[in-house]
Amino acid sequence: MEGKGNGGSSRFKVKTLVSVISIWRWQHKCLYSTQGKGKVPLVHKSRDINEEEGGLLLQVLSWGRGASGQLGGGIEEIRIYPAPVANLLLPNNNNNNSSFSLSPTPGRILLNDDDKAQTKLQVGISCGFFHSALLVDGNLWVWGKGDGGRLGLGHENPMFLPTLNPFFSSSTLRSVALGALHSVALNSLGQLYTWGFGGFGALGHSVYHMELSPRLVQASWGAARIRNIATSGTHTAAITASGQLYTWGRDEGDGRLGLGPGRGPNEGGGLGIPSKVTALPGPIAAVCCGGFFTMVITENGQLWNWGANSNYELGRGNKVGGWEPKPIPRLEDVHIIQIASGGYHSLALTDEGKVLSWGHGGHGQLGHSSIQSQKIPTVIEALADDRIVYIACGGSSSAAITDKGRLYMWGNARDSQLGIPGLPEIQLCPVEVKFLMEDDGLGPYNVLSVAIGASHAMCLVVRSSST
Repeated sequence: MEGKGNGGSSRFKVKTLVSVISIWRWQHKCLYSTQGKGKVPLVHKSRDINEEEGGLLLQVLSWGRGASGQLGGGIEEIRIYPAPVANLLLPNNNNNNSSFSLSPTPGRILLNDDDKAQTKLQVGISCGFFHSALLVDGNLWVWGKGDGGRLGLGHENPMFLPTLNPFFSSSTLRSVALGALHSVALNSLGQLYTWGFGGFGALGHSVYHMELSPRLVQASWGAARIRNIATSGTHTAAITASGQLYTWGRDEGDGRLGLGPGRGPNEGGGLGIPSKVTALPGPIAAVCCGGFFTMVITENGQLWNWGANSNYELGRGNKVGGWEPKPIPRLEDVHIIQIASGGYHSLALTDEGKVLSWGHGGHGQLGHSSIQSQKIPTVIEALADDRIVYIACGGSSSAAITDKGRLYMWGNARDSQLGIPGLPEIQLCPVEVKFLMEDDGLGPYNVLSVAIGASHAMCLVVRSSST
């Protein structure tokens, strides 16, 4: 019996040693997976990775034009296909996505599961015009163009690699949204921070000067918690926990702030004080900011919008715009769960996984196999056979993710921001992004989220887990 006992103990030790070696090899591949000439940095490794269950690898990939460092690869470059820029190692928990959740995304309704997921590690990405961000476990990594202080690092220098923002070391961030020359972040206490170029009041600090580091927005919502944020080129929006919407920033008479006569911007075309949008039917669940217009989803899934409409941005069938929020007639009986807007076009995702688009179509960004603009929301037939779970818009390009983790993109491909080599400059219909399968043993790419800037794009993927 003693001999058998010692043999069992030896076999256990050998099995444990093999397991540890396997884990080490997997983590080594994750840490030193190659990307071009450099190495992909490991920006996060969870402390509670179980050596027997292994870990889960998430990657951030980028592509397009990176002259300002927004691709995060360390150099000025153009990537014609997605390549990794950051690695994250998370606990496996025997269920690929059970150890983390996506951070709140502008325009996307927080589902019940998402609310419960606030206690999990949260991960999210965002693209500004020429800068990028990764949010992981409350920490913010930024890179790209630094003009105006948009990176929030205390200076205006560009960063060509993911760089940890040190000003949030004592607070846990849960959402980030990047604009043209500014950035917005929301922490777990419901407090809102902005930084960057403050022209036209986009930062919400009453004054229009530059903020090189994050600054807390003090507004008329008082002690109310902010639940959702959104921004675009020069205007910003926030939703309180009770569903009240506040807007601020630029409004050149198009009404994008939705505030009405006497409550809009000053003679300079900007409003630096967050102001409540009162002409709404009830509590708001999500908001997104287009180039010159704003859209919201009410708590019952209805879509309302306002602002500029010269390119059918509001989807009302005409070109009549203005400050007053109104529902889109075509969508009054459709339940919307996510919205996304570009410069002059929009997408909406229904609870049945269908995608509708409308507005300006000159770069093929509507996905209807033509460059014609659409006056009213129209289902993208090329995606009708898939169930879409996530959408995104750039200035003149669009993206959608299926429930199988496949990524489709379409629209303006001039700067390779669609991630597919050989496309015409105008891609009229959705095409699937194919990822390079390197000999790294990390498995296929399962896409979770996507973000699009002015000339680049990023996505968050699950690669594999070790066993």
